[in-house]
Amino acid sequence: MKNYWSGVLPEPSARTIADMANVFAWSPSTDPQTPLYYMYRDLYRTHGDYTWLKRHHLRYDITVIPPGVFGGEYTKTKGHYHPENPADMPYPEVYEVLSGFAYYLLQHRDHTDVILLPAHKGDTVLIPPGYGHVTINPGREELVMANLVSTDFTSDYREINEMHGAAYYYMTTEGWVPNPHYGDTIPMHVRLPVPLPEVGLDAGRHLYDLVGSGDTLDILNRPEEYMDVLGKYSAAKKRR
Repeated sequence: MKNYWSGVLPEPSARTIADMANVFAWSPSTDPQTPLYYMYRDLYRTHGDYTWLKRHHLRYDITVIPPGVFGGEYTKTKGHYHPENPADMPYPEVYEVLSGFAYYLLQHRDHTDVILLPAHKGDTVLIPPGYGHVTINPGREELVMANLVSTDFTSDYREINEMHGAAYYYMTTEGWVPNPHYGDTIPMHVRLPVPLPEVGLDAGRHLYDLVGSGDTLDILNRPEEYMDVLGKYSAAKKRR
């Protein structure tokens, strides 16, 4: 973590196999208390950064996902949806890959669309309103990613937990396997990350560079005011 963070680090919270028991394709035989990934939440480097983040209702986190295979499935996060804001728009979220390689699996809450976003170091990924998401480490290296998200809500893990995971599992031998609990297979579309300079997400710019800057990332709290940007994002994904 010292390679990715120069500030004070709190103790991380760990997600264990026991925490993830209901979202694997097959139950792992590993000790249930084995940690799968680690979450460093609410990070800031200076008191000024802390004040800025609080004023803009934002939180900066880093998640570390070691490589591994459990029950024939690559290591992944548990997955969750975001609730709606006061304007009845689901909150978005943005990620940056700091090290390693990630598969971001996005699925619309109405189960009509699944998007696979492969992301390398330096890529930023927007989770648009209405999509749940799971992050998978399909490689042999540690995956380290940062995120910026609104502090005005709590993530909703219930549906993905009840559905025994996301709409697809990524297995070491079979590759992408549809989750039978969703009924008919939902089509998966592969897209590439695209920059969003309108909200400060320029290519090559780190997420933390936005902290304390004029780019307040209001899109994370008020996405309804950025429908033009979100529309361009969706169009760009489709073109690719």
